[in-house]
Amino acid sequence: MDRQRSIDRLNRAVADELAAVLQYMYFHFHLDDQGFGPLAQLFKRTAIEEMGHIERLSERVLFLKGDVALMPSEPPQTITEPERILARAVSMEQASVRDYNEAAKACAADADAQSKQLFESLIGDEERHQNQYEREQENIRRFGPSYLALQAMQGSSSEPPAEPRQ
Repeated sequence: MDRQRSIDRLNRAVADELAAVLQYMYFHFHLDDQGFGPLAQLFKRTAIEEMGHIERLSERVLFLKGDVALMPSEPPQTITEPERILARAVSMEQASVRDYNEAAKACAADADAQSKQLFESLIGDEERHQNQYEREQENIRRFGPSYLALQAMQGSSSEPPAEPRQ
């Protein structure tokens, strides 16, 4: 096994997952601000899952005696329209599935079965995220602005957040 090649692959994945966390939290904040609570929560939950991916990938890097590079692969894009947000999220998840499949093959060729299995397990999560975002896109296509309006109405019926105590 070529440890350094595995460490490099794992660190690329850490960078991509970090970029996803930042992007999804950006989406969460803006969707929540626009009153799209359920969609905002989907992005928050996904960001938290992606943080778990960072942890798993980082643990593997450290096991291989490497150093974890905690730099996102790209800065968040400033997208605030729900339809464009979902299109970006689907694109990100598709790229992760493609990249992790390639990484798993490369790890197998380098006789690094544990890293291969890690990438394969992440693929399932990324495919599930992609499916969730595609389902939201389909709901918007099927129901049009009414779908987003219902989310906004759900959010407006809740109580405002409490003022901070001093």
